[in-house]
Amino acid sequence: MQHLPLIAGVNNHHTLDALFINAPLRDYTLRPRTNDYTLPVLGMAYIATYAQSRGYNVGVLDAEAHGLGIEATARIVNEAAPRWAALNLLAPTYEMSAKIAALLDEGIALMAGGHHARAMPDRVLADPRMRRLRALVLGEGELRVAALLQDEEHRRTLPGVLWRDPLLGTRAAGIPDPRNTAALLGPDINSLPYVDRSFLPQDPYQAPPTATDRRLTLQRPWIGQTLTGGHWEANIVGSRGCPYNCTFCGAAVSANPDVTIRVRSAENIIGELDQLHEQYGVTAFRFVDDLFLGAGRIIDEQMDAFTRHQIGDRYVWDATGRINVLDRLTDADLHRLVSNGLREVALGIESGSDRILAAMDKRISAEMTERVTLRLVAHGIGVKGYFILGFPGETRADLEATVQHIRSLWALADRHPGDVRASVFEFRPYPGTPVWRTLTEQGGYDPEDLLAYADVDLTDEGAEESMRQRDEFNFSVGIQFGDVPLTEIRSTLAMLTREQHQRNQAAMGTAA
Repeated sequence: MQHLPLIAGVNNHHTLDALFINAPLRDYTLRPRTNDYTLPVLGMAYIATYAQSRGYNVGVLDAEAHGLGIEATARIVNEAAPRWAALNLLAPTYEMSAKIAALLDEGIALMAGGHHARAMPDRVLADPRMRRLRALVLGEGELRVAALLQDEEHRRTLPGVLWRDPLLGTRAAGIPDPRNTAALLGPDINSLPYVDRSFLPQDPYQAPPTATDRRLTLQRPWIGQTLTGGHWEANIVGSRGCPYNCTFCGAAVSANPDVTIRVRSAENIIGELDQLHEQYGVTAFRFVDDLFLGAGRIIDEQMDAFTRHQIGDRYVWDATGRINVLDRLTDADLHRLVSNGLREVALGIESGSDRILAAMDKRISAEMTERVTLRLVAHGIGVKGYFILGFPGETRADLEATVQHIRSLWALADRHPGDVRASVFEFRPYPGTPVWRTLTEQGGYDPEDLLAYADVDLTDEGAEESMRQRDEFNFSVGIQFGDVPLTEIRSTLAMLTREQHQRNQAAMGTAA
């Protein structure tokens, strides 16, 4: 296997038990990647790490990160000849995954999991391209995947594992032992081994200073050394599950009824931070889970521990946050977050229209977002805001409210030490989410039409590929869900992308 350098984490001197495959969002033989970074597949790496800890030789092929095409991905899998190939099924990449599965050699058994597997298991099982699918694993997979690697017959006693009966053509499922069902579906996340980063080709990664870093260095000179050119960053998960039910989100609580919400202990998290620093020299971290700054009690517990361990003197970190939770924090709470190293908060702002926010079940208002953003940037905390254009029922007035909202937030940042970055996307529905059910059950949309994901090239609208940090999330099902035509949605998206790029360039002191 020396000729398969794109497989991460594998031991080349032993038979490969499983190869975990992250399918590309599009076939990059048709239009090559232009960006050089994509989000790491932490969930897949967790499963691979646990399997490795149980003595199995496994690897990860991140075809999205490497910009591979369908045939190239399948060829690498076939050359590696694992006992099992494992696919992470996501709605936007399902077609890519199915085409790869159809090209795999007959001797390779197939297992699959992911959000799309949970949302549409029967559709996956009935897909002829998935004919070698021996186990469809619904939900968190660490313990059950390891059991399948030990013996395929374990599927007959594992909860949440489906397959298709080869004779009857019907769905088959095991009869689990109720005494261990809960532990198998929701493992103790404090007992899982830390993610082995050898499974992630782009994490940790060497990050050049950003405009936020430059501002931060001026505000907090004691951490300037942390953010000098070429510092190392890593992504990390501090919890699993989300208690909110945003209608468009695959993590919505109603779309994941089997997921028990759990938070890692502060000591467990800090242990991973220190390990990453000692092993790779990482000094900046990104918490990508929904809850790290999403519940007041959790914030208190984590910050007490961060203070004891003097995290803010050694590291900086970013996290996702809930606007309604942050709105309840005091100035003393915000000061404590800054002292403990908080650099930037990613917020699901989504819209500047209160009517659309209510339809999304966001439990926030545009005024609340502006209030929270003002307090964050005044404390020197950066804000990365995510916005959705073209949500079902959106009018031209709603769209204009979002554009004005973004520009108002930029204006706040111009007057305060913290920065505001806007990341804007076109709405696309995901199966299993509340809005999917509304569209199919009440709106009369054909699920097949809603699954027709395709990438969107914004270059025709003036948003050059080089202006985006990554283009993996620019895709669409090509349907107009609101009052504004898609052409206008995309031209607005391109305009905001271009304006954000110009702000980035100006903040870095280079020509726009």
